Amino acid sequence: MSIRNLDRVFNPRRVALIGASSRPGAVGRVLLDNLVAAGPEREILLVNPKYSSIDGRACHASVDDLPEVPDLAVVAIPARSVPEAAASLARRGAAGVIVISAGFSERGAEGRALQKELIAASAGSLRIVGPNCLGVLAPHAGLNASFAHLDARPGRIAFLTQSGAIITAVLDWAHPRGIGFSHLVSLGNMADVDFGDMMDYLADDVRTDAILLYVESIRDPRKFMSASRAAARMKPVIAVKAARYESSARAAASHTGALAGSDAVYDAAFRRAGILRVHTLEELFDAVGTLGIGRTPPPVTSDSRADCLVIVTNGGGPGVLAADALAYYGGTLADLAPGTMAALDAVLPDTWSHANPVDLVGDASGERYHHALGALARDPHVDGILVINSPTALVSRTEAAQAVIAAADSHQDVTFLTSFVGDETAAEPRRLLTAGGVPTYESPEDAVRAFMHLVEYADGQRVLMETPPSIPESIAPDVDRARRALDRVLGEGREWLTWPETKEVLGAYGMLTAPGSTARDAEEAARAAAMLGGPVVLKVLSPDITHKSDVEGVVLGVEGPTNVRAAAEELLRSVAAARPDARLEGLIVESMVRRPGAVELIIGAFEDASFGPVVVFAHGGTAAEIIHDRAVGLPPLNLRLASEMMRRTKVYELLRGYRNVPPANLEAVATALLQVAQLVTDLPEIREVDVNPLLADPYGVIALDGRVRVAPSVGPAHARLAIRPYPVELEEELKLPGGRTLLFRPIRPEDEPMLKLAFERLTPEETHFRFMVPKKAFSHLAMARFTQIDYDRDMVMVLTERVPDGATEIHGVTQINVRPRDSTAEFAILVEERATGLGLGPFMLERIIDYAQARGIERIHGDVLASNTTMLKLCEVLGFTASRDDRDPTVVRVSRKLRESATAP
Repeated sequence: MSIRNLDRVFNPRRVALIGASSRPGAVGRVLLDNLVAAGPEREILLVNPKYSSIDGRACHASVDDLPEVPDLAVVAIPARSVPEAAASLARRGAAGVIVISAGFSERGAEGRALQKELIAASAGSLRIVGPNCLGVLAPHAGLNASFAHLDARPGRIAFLTQSGAIITAVLDWAHPRGIGFSHLVSLGNMADVDFGDMMDYLADDVRTDAILLYVESIRDPRKFMSASRAAARMKPVIAVKAARYESSARAAASHTGALAGSDAVYDAAFRRAGILRVHTLEELFDAVGTLGIGRTPPPVTSDSRADCLVIVTNGGGPGVLAADALAYYGGTLADLAPGTMAALDAVLPDTWSHANPVDLVGDASGERYHHALGALARDPHVDGILVINSPTALVSRTEAAQAVIAAADSHQDVTFLTSFVGDETAAEPRRLLTAGGVPTYESPEDAVRAFMHLVEYADGQRVLMETPPSIPESIAPDVDRARRALDRVLGEGREWLTWPETKEVLGAYGMLTAPGSTARDAEEAARAAAMLGGPVVLKVLSPDITHKSDVEGVVLGVEGPTNVRAAAEELLRSVAAARPDARLEGLIVESMVRRPGAVELIIGAFEDASFGPVVVFAHGGTAAEIIHDRAVGLPPLNLRLASEMMRRTKVYELLRGYRNVPPANLEAVATALLQVAQLVTDLPEIREVDVNPLLADPYGVIALDGRVRVAPSVGPAHARLAIRPYPVELEEELKLPGGRTLLFRPIRPEDEPMLKLAFERLTPEETHFRFMVPKKAFSHLAMARFTQIDYDRDMVMVLTERVPDGATEIHGVTQINVRPRDSTAEFAILVEERATGLGLGPFMLERIIDYAQARGIERIHGDVLASNTTMLKLCEVLGFTASRDDRDPTVVRVSRKLRESATAP
């Protein structure tokens, strides 16, 4: 991923318009008018062989005839001519091109071939926005390189979309409301610049406070997830996803496949990335209104859900509607503190509601709003305040709006939202509220929904920063054992594993399956049943019949040798009649697991066309698709993510226990989810897993049936995942004198407590050398940024050691942060004092250099205190050059070139 040249694209000194026109209404004419009106001082070069000049500006026959090299070109010519123009721009050194022209990948095979020509013509240096797009608006830079009907006001919201029509709709909505934007970018077909590139660019943009997305499809899910997770940690990211329902669903081969719909996968991806998802343009407009006027959500500072709303109204009906909406969306009416109630009693008439919603009654003046809002904003139980105002002939609505603005200014740690209902007399109060930085909505229900959007956003931020529990030691998979089973099936040219083969794979990953054995015929089945004791389940053993739903007549609950023999004979006869083509190799005889109160679940994995493997957790049984109670997640998982998936289902309430039924072992269920997620993470040959049913009770879980589908695979296992899993291949043991063994490995999120202890053990001098500040407290937020990294983006490696009490200690840390802007990286290294003198510093620095080279990084650098002579000497030995920082003579910048600069974007 890269944002190379995007600065010159969005703030160009010189723009070329290829396809300029003097004809009114032509796209080339509208583009020219917009370019000139938005940035009258910017140099604009025109290209069109039909004209010698337009509006007194010289017009050139081709790109090669331009007297100067443009930073940016805007292209509106027939699609067939675009690749040639792009090649000329690349040869001349232009930074980017916005291709307005249509007729590329959206037009079928011929268009896709033309788009490939366009990409090749860019020569790896010219950034392409589009093709088939409306263009780009960057109001702060005075750039309107689009054919939109309105220019955009400068603001602090960035809007990215695959649909140009959505930009024009947003502009039309935002213009009369005075809402501005930092960027509006129509991405079109995303031949080059896509959502991932733009999110990387906007995450560091100081003029952008929030990012809005209109998504139809994701071209590069790995890049999208990496960039989204990085951006969402810094500022709100809100998305609306179009095409939620497929007109014809692909026939799924399992319950898991049927349950893992495409839209559910997008939902899981957005949630995992920390993106707030909305479902309609109306909600997206509301999100623009909430975020576009300067009051972004407060930072997440609490572990609890901040969803307690107080509703203030001058009429009972709208307040009740708001309370209903709050319950519908899962919010909470705030319980007012006794002190707040007393304060309200002192300033409100006796007829006020004495409860939440706080009804100020119909003659509520601006002063009454002022006193009530001040008391409520000071209540520690209140996270947000919704002010509803209905028109009356008794008081001024404008005064009420001014009171809300004043309260919001005085209490900026509380979220204020408003709904001045009606139309004729609501226009001026709404204008004042928007200008005053208070979001306002046409209906109370819309305002409540907007508040819950902020709550969901804060929840997503909290999830991004939570420290997960450690992975259970029971998850120690025997990957080779599982791979041998898969290789046998693939070697025979089969797609599906039999149940015994599936049990072998699940068992290799630690999942308990129903005990049983195989039998060649009915007589052996009877003997096996006698050995197991009690009722048994009979299943057909056949490589062609892989699931009990594939045949009729699976026998349940057979007891006694005579009954088992007769049932086995009947089962074999019925299957042979129903499936004469199947190879019958015998029977599976399993002990019937009778667990009163157990809950039937489905756990599985499925390969999504866009995001690769996804994991599914659902209510099991034969009616699973009808009940449709499921949660979807992206691997890799940890216990916290697995538990969060479970909580999103209704069956979770059953698992927690009810009436006299004790709760199931929730950790065992979460562990089963981890086992399946790890299975598809490790083994790219696995395309589908379906464990159904999985019984869960207080004692644990047991798989009663399931199947696995496989196909040959090429390339590394992690390549098909949307999120880079833990890079186990980077682990390296280091033997020390005296028999000590250290493990040098990538950091994990669950390392946070150990890393915090390691930092707290540092001496003041060590802290000064590493952090360049006196010893300080290490907050959870700071530690989360160290430990919860994106392995596709940054890397933190730690030197760990198991100590006698079984715990793990961290003795050293090295970190490398990669900059997508210019393919450079900054490194840092720390070895605690009690581990010095063992050669650990050189070892760690050499390994991080090796890692950077393998990543294709061009140059690494770091800042070292001038007084840290040991580190400076080490850097000199390893080929770094040193230079003083003119701004701070106490700091030395060390740098090493790793490879020649790449030209590819």
